[in-house]
Amino acid sequence: MKHKAEQSSTTKLLNYFLIGLIVFLGLVCLYLVSFLAPGSRRSDQEASGFLGSDPVLQTHDVDDFLQVQDLNPEAPRSIPICDLRFSELIPCLDRNLIYQLKLKLNLSLMEHYERHCPPPARRYNCLVPPPSGYKIPIRWPASRDEVWKANIPHTHLAQEKSDQNWMVVNGDKINFPGGGTHFHDGADKYIIALAKMLKFSGDKLHNGGNIRNVLDVGCGVASFGAYLLPLNIIAVSLAPNDVHENQIQFALERGIPATLGVLATKRLPYPSRSFELAHCSRCRIDWLQRDGILLLELDRLLRPGGYFVYSSPEAYAHDLENRKIWNAMCNLLRRMCWRLVVKQDQTVIWAKPLTNGCYLKRERGTLPSLCSSDDDPDATWNVSMKACISPYSKKMHKEKGSGLVPWPQRLSAAPPRLEEIGVRREEFQEDTSIWHFRVTEYWKQMKSVIQKNSIRNVMDMNSNLGGFAAALSDKDVWVMNVAPVNAFARLKIIYDRGLIGTVHDWCEAFSTYPRTYDLLHAWTLFSDIDKRGCGVEDLLIEMDRILRPDGFVIIRDKPSTINYIRKFLTALRWDGWVSEVEPRVDALSSTEERVLIARKKLWDDGIMKM
Repeated sequence: MKHKAEQSSTTKLLNYFLIGLIVFLGLVCLYLVSFLAPGSRRSDQEASGFLGSDPVLQTHDVDDFLQVQDLNPEAPRSIPICDLRFSELIPCLDRNLIYQLKLKLNLSLMEHYERHCPPPARRYNCLVPPPSGYKIPIRWPASRDEVWKANIPHTHLAQEKSDQNWMVVNGDKINFPGGGTHFHDGADKYIIALAKMLKFSGDKLHNGGNIRNVLDVGCGVASFGAYLLPLNIIAVSLAPNDVHENQIQFALERGIPATLGVLATKRLPYPSRSFELAHCSRCRIDWLQRDGILLLELDRLLRPGGYFVYSSPEAYAHDLENRKIWNAMCNLLRRMCWRLVVKQDQTVIWAKPLTNGCYLKRERGTLPSLCSSDDDPDATWNVSMKACISPYSKKMHKEKGSGLVPWPQRLSAAPPRLEEIGVRREEFQEDTSIWHFRVTEYWKQMKSVIQKNSIRNVMDMNSNLGGFAAALSDKDVWVMNVAPVNAFARLKIIYDRGLIGTVHDWCEAFSTYPRTYDLLHAWTLFSDIDKRGCGVEDLLIEMDRILRPDGFVIIRDKPSTINYIRKFLTALRWDGWVSEVEPRVDALSSTEERVLIARKKLWDDGIMKM
């Protein structure tokens, strides 16, 4: 009995020792994981509901990341997939977030349609999935007239606008006949009518290449912009994420330049003097509110002599209320020195003055006043609109216009406003030449995998002077040029070249729907945001959100940054096709660079169930 008792006691001591050893090793492992892990993540369950209170992604220096990866060469942990109900997530235009954060916004001023980004504790750290049944989008130019219904499973507009030919559901596709609220018989006929009203040669709205950039406010599904493209006119089709559900998503799925935005309290993210023509067709905007501040925002954006095309009941209806609005609007525009060019049927066209002459002749105290000399009309990011007129520069006033040559010569000609940003003509021409060579090399790298018309919607995430977009002018694509907030002044050069773009802070999510771009180009962007203390991994997840399946990313950056990003390709499912090269050094290369090109996979059902 004594022997058995001693044996039992020894067994218990051994068990306690083993348990203690296991606990000790577990604590050691936990410590090492927390110390070495490049960024803590919430569980998949928490990620799906976005309810965690800890920051989703911790920011680290890229070189620190590389040291960690050298210690732990394993690929990053898999990135969780968001719940399917977030397949159309736009993080900074999420009305659910507004309600949850209980933001006190002025609905009458449309503040709820402006950008409100989630705080760090509520950032989305998962990959946004496509809707059930998603297909690779129909290719341009066929996509102008039809898209897959499964890709944007919303048919409300087809019913609501059935008498206006916006869109028609046809089996597994949605067709776009080219109509609109004001042009039921087609945007093409409406555009010809506008050219006739302005007495342009050959009834062509481009006016010999002098009208190139157009702003279409309240654009619907962007059929007006779609039918301007054959005229070599590019429109920024603008609309909020409002009750006309997914109208901008339809536009982008069609391959038409479009973006989410609203005339509310903040300036639109475009520089002054960017558009030859602004268009509002039944856009339901109260232009008289707040001393005409919204019309004054259009005034800021229009070039000297630019047109405002307005098709709305106020222009033709004879009831008392509409007459009152019309008279007040005409009075305001006279004080703004706009000239009534023509009024016909249901449309009226005004023109902005060519010089400051009219402003200087107004009676003292006339409102709206001129903006103060310390106001920068090109500063737009989170800048409130101002109820004042932005006068022309002395040079623009003297030359009685923008000094721009017609399109397509405008694309390669050095714009007069280069001197405002301190860039010499020779630097501009060298930049254009370098980017032509770089883009040629990119296409050589991708030659084996690019199919005809497989790339339509392109974004240059750090656009500089627009050289990347200019180099793509011989391809049937359009480019959204993005000027980071610290380089916003360069965006006016983009517009002066006849291109389009926007200002954006890449520490935040972009204002677009998921799966809207076929190609994303990022030159030194990751190094730049890392210096600002923003998360590299955050940006990769955001790029995945806006990139279409089968789409490409071209990342050009320093080797250490490329090495780090490459380790995420499998977790992001960007390993459908990968190429990496060391490009030749040129005048734009501040340091040694590498070029990484990767292709995003189309997810299968197995991935969706992970």
